[in-house]
Amino acid sequence: MAYKSSGGGEPANKQIAKFIGASVMAGVVLAGLALPATGALGLTAKGAVAEFNALPGDLKSPPLSQATKILDANGRVIATVFSRDRTVVPLKDISPTMQKAIVAIEDSRYWQHGAIDPRGILRALNTNAADGSVAQGASTLAQQYIKNVFIEEAGDDPKAVAEATQQTLGRKIKELKYAIKVEKELGKKQILENYLNITFFGEQAYGIQAAAQRYFSTNAKNLNLEQSALLAGLVQSPTRYDPLADPQEALKRRNTVLARMAQLGDISMAQAKAAEATPLGLKPHLRKNGCITAVNGAGFFCDYVREAFLHNPVFGKTEQDRAARWTQGGLTIRTTLDPQAQASVEDSLSKHVYKTDPVAAAATLVQPGTGKIVAMGQSRPYGFATHETQINYNVDQDMGGGNGLPSGSTFKPITAAAAIEGGTDPNLVLPAPYSMDYPSPVSTCGNPWVNDSIPPAQLSNQSKSEVGPMNMEKATALSVNTYYVQLISQIGICPVVKMAQKMGVHQADGQPLGQVPSLTLGTMDVTPLTMASAYATFANGGVYCTPVAIESITDANGRSLPVPQTSCSRAMSQQTASTLNTLLKGVVEDGTGTQAGLTGRDTAGKTGTTDSLKNAWFVGYTSDMAGAVWVGDPLQKVHMYNITIGGVFHQQVMGADTPGPIWRDAMNGALAGTMSAQLPTVPLSSANNPPSNNPPSAGNPTPIPVPSLAPGGNSGQNNPGNNSFPGFSLPQSVIGGHGHENRNKNGKGKGNSGFAFLGG
Repeated sequence: MAYKSSGGGEPANKQIAKFIGASVMAGVVLAGLALPATGALGLTAKGAVAEFNALPGDLKSPPLSQATKILDANGRVIATVFSRDRTVVPLKDISPTMQKAIVAIEDSRYWQHGAIDPRGILRALNTNAADGSVAQGASTLAQQYIKNVFIEEAGDDPKAVAEATQQTLGRKIKELKYAIKVEKELGKKQILENYLNITFFGEQAYGIQAAAQRYFSTNAKNLNLEQSALLAGLVQSPTRYDPLADPQEALKRRNTVLARMAQLGDISMAQAKAAEATPLGLKPHLRKNGCITAVNGAGFFCDYVREAFLHNPVFGKTEQDRAARWTQGGLTIRTTLDPQAQASVEDSLSKHVYKTDPVAAAATLVQPGTGKIVAMGQSRPYGFATHETQINYNVDQDMGGGNGLPSGSTFKPITAAAAIEGGTDPNLVLPAPYSMDYPSPVSTCGNPWVNDSIPPAQLSNQSKSEVGPMNMEKATALSVNTYYVQLISQIGICPVVKMAQKMGVHQADGQPLGQVPSLTLGTMDVTPLTMASAYATFANGGVYCTPVAIESITDANGRSLPVPQTSCSRAMSQQTASTLNTLLKGVVEDGTGTQAGLTGRDTAGKTGTTDSLKNAWFVGYTSDMAGAVWVGDPLQKVHMYNITIGGVFHQQVMGADTPGPIWRDAMNGALAGTMSAQLPTVPLSSANNPPSNNPPSAGNPTPIPVPSLAPGGNSGQNNPGNNSFPGFSLPQSVIGGHGHENRNKNGKGKGNSGFAFLGG
């Protein structure tokens, strides 16, 4: 079947015959390329037509690679990512002078000829022979467009690019067939639009919009005559005529384009002369690329969005497909990031912990009931330089994070929730001595845990003053370790593990939670995102919602793509959640977390500190926002005593000292201008009430009798190594063998040393 060109009106076979005829006469083919006559190649005009007809008729044009924009919740750009900087624009948004300039210098008879221009071939031969070089090409815009399609399809594969650009008659014939087809199917205006969007203009700029931005910091529709002429001149050789590298050569080329436009009558001679006398007027702008350029310290959040995209098969069958779509798909990704909350987190982190400090800090804020991550930041910026990192301590290992950090006493409310949900009265009074042996045996989801070390494993409280019979409210407010170890021993470890799972609490490296009594003291390695999302369950009436970072995605054509949605499920009853609100309000009102309280808002939360002051936490919430803050050394080598952090000297750093104020200031700024509802609570009896004798509910493990309590003052005697502060030590058998020798990313690994965990 013969194709009919939209421009020349001739059958395809006649056009290819003209092409071969002109090539034989000239001894060259297009673009000034010196080739022997077709007969010397064994290609007569008849043979060339046969080869032409044998080519497949369909051109598979890949979507143009375009930059992806990541937006915050208000629609402002956080970052732009691309493998090729390109933004496709319609012809109506390209300056008419730009359209005229490119046609004048690249294919002046574009509107008169078909897919090939025999007259242009001969003209190019004469011009190039006179100049002794390739001064003028012979490919039509349609043919150049087809060549660029092949290059675009080749991507970053050097071999494929070489094949797409090889100077052979066979390739020219292939280009011609597809050029004839696109002229028939698209028409002149659409080809011109496609050409201007696909062409490379140098300096990483693909397409006219990116070029206008790169060289002049303007849009394609606003390009004036001088700017249009310069950009049109770049196409022949972007490197040779690069105005940023060689302004004089670029000026000469621009003026050549202006002269050609005047010669063709596109502009007057006076306009050309005036434009030639004008300086280049460059206003270069290098477009920032990647999450490393994200605004407001949102690099870690941007990287989390990238990981969420790469992990979801809805965006591509393979991770390679998804990675290509991320950098080439021209997507617009609106995220959950609240710019006000993000700015507040960054301000608070930078104020309280300097990037040059020996310890780091990380903070995440989430919205209860929706799972939306509204802010995420770290004291050490996202990057490669000294005092920077690309490890996101806020998230799990497989999402760009490290192996997590032990949470300390911020885990205790999960034990409390499991106990209360199972029927334990929050007024349950336990002896709570300063130190004691671990109760044994303790039920688990499998075989009971037994304290069979010799001598038996012991634990103690942070302070010798934290002793005496007390109920859950006081034990939570003062973060009393011996109370909570007795509590988990009575109800069993399995209900606590199951409650943690319902609240989304898991280890950052994907390993299961250890079924040991010290679980209640926060021996497992978690992340701020995990803990913030878990505490949001209390604020949300006992319903846990999985965290999400993406609101919506549209592709380059404006079509909406499916995005991962939060999944909400009930972890505990409203009554249990309200009881936890009561317990955790006590922490910030009259307990270890008073420094974290928010003025004029109902606030609840919990402090956490780990062995030898290596980690300090505060996790808290209001009715409409939950957040977690961690401070410590990711490598777990720094002990936070006699240390200066954020310009402030500390004898020791605990959850209330630095994490608490970071959380308070971050939340105050994030919630500024909003009203928070009161947290639902339930009345609890005084801590001085006699012990409750309420038995556990049906299905709750029978309490195991607490053994004789060791006298106070014996702290850490079974743990090798030194512990300079009041605390308790956990042998390897108690905590499941976690240590912090080098493993990967944040340097944590299997080791021989155990942790001791402080109370607050």
